[in-house]
Amino acid sequence: MVWALVIVYGLALLFLFVFSIAQLHLAWLYRKTPPRPAAQPLGPNDSLPYVTVQLPVYNEKYVVERLIHAVAAFDYPADKLEIQILDDSTDETSTLIRQTVESLRHKNLDIQWLHRETREGFKAGALDCGFKTARGEFIAIFDADFVPRPDFLNRTLPYFTQPRVGVVQTRWEHLNRDYSLLTQLQAFGLDAHFSVEQRGRSVAGSFINFNGTCGIWRKQAIAEAGGWKFDTLTEDLDLSYRAQLKGWQFCFAEDVGVPGELPIIMPAVKSQQYRWNKGGAETARKLIRSVLTSALPWRNKVHAFFHLFNSSVFVALLVAALLSVPVLFLQAHNPDLKKILLIGGVFLVGFFSIAWFYWTAAQRFYEAPAKRFAKLFPGFLVVSMGLSWHNALAVIEGWWGRATPFVRTPKFNVINPHDAWRGNVYASWRGSRGAWFEWVLMCYFLFGCLSAFWLREYGLLFFHVLLTLGFGSVAWLSSKHAAHA
Repeated sequence: MVWALVIVYGLALLFLFVFSIAQLHLAWLYRKTPPRPAAQPLGPNDSLPYVTVQLPVYNEKYVVERLIHAVAAFDYPADKLEIQILDDSTDETSTLIRQTVESLRHKNLDIQWLHRETREGFKAGALDCGFKTARGEFIAIFDADFVPRPDFLNRTLPYFTQPRVGVVQTRWEHLNRDYSLLTQLQAFGLDAHFSVEQRGRSVAGSFINFNGTCGIWRKQAIAEAGGWKFDTLTEDLDLSYRAQLKGWQFCFAEDVGVPGELPIIMPAVKSQQYRWNKGGAETARKLIRSVLTSALPWRNKVHAFFHLFNSSVFVALLVAALLSVPVLFLQAHNPDLKKILLIGGVFLVGFFSIAWFYWTAAQRFYEAPAKRFAKLFPGFLVVSMGLSWHNALAVIEGWWGRATPFVRTPKFNVINPHDAWRGNVYASWRGSRGAWFEWVLMCYFLFGCLSAFWLREYGLLFFHVLLTLGFGSVAWLSSKHAAHA
């Protein structure tokens, strides 16, 4: 039994270590390769393609008008543009859409309001419904919480000069980055994905993904990949891999940013994290065999494996964390097991690798990177650990194949710190349901911290302090925000 525990603990740490090395490799690729030159914007005499813009929305009354007006302001000929509002709403959002569309009639835009009575397939079903009638050679997609700039199409379409480019994904920016520490931490993590991770994979020739919004597809690529499917919660990742397995190339336009709104309360963060992590696990379960048996080079298969199993990090982290307390007692009372401390040292190596990954992103996005990194990285690490229980459950559900509905992330149209969100009809307490167990885990790891001093074994103290702070902060924010929902 003791050795079984030690082996499982060691395997969890090994997975975390190897994953961190893969991230370190992406950071190295990002640093050694200069950014791709920005594509030249379309000129007035260029032959412009017909473009369909799809706006999938569901109960978005706080932000839907902002989105429609932003797309209606695109600097693109009206006779070459089709706008599809894919509306699954069940509240007054539909009325607001109709009123907004009517107010834009003077612009002579082709705006179609496609309302479904049922949410079959959720977002993927709405996109598929619009795809069947879309006339554009290219299809741009924007979620309700984003505000694309007028030059979006002029800056992304030039990347399609190569006939096998199937997608151009742009970088997310953040309207409310400085609303709170919680939004700053989310922006810190997303900035690393939309720089180091996406460009690093692209430089390596590995698969990247369309992020569900702020990107533009070649319609032919969607069709050849088999279209939108409803069997995962991350229809974007699923279609991305199926298209690239068909030989389509993806471009990451790091120079093009699209501002969007970050979740401002912990239940909303949890809802989003649950969908991303469970969907990632579902997609890995669905496609990993196709990836590993493909003709891809082995290096690309390795990156694809860790990309698809990215969310599985939370399972390994939770397993290592839960076992670390009994391991502490084992090594204190059994001198023969002192070498376990060496296994635990792998965590520190992985920690420094991940730190370098995020430091690389901080240098890209902040004017005073050292100051911002010192402030945000510890908090980001703490909250990530605190979310490990919630996210690990989502991953296990994805592995198991248990189907659940697509739960949208509530939008608030809250940008500035003084903007109020209380009373928002979409604010939900559901993301706080596991808070009671997060309080339990906080106490469990606090016991681990105290035990280190009692046993005079300090090798895992740093790990246990981070876990105590992580579960405590996530539980506290979940409870606090739910109380005002």
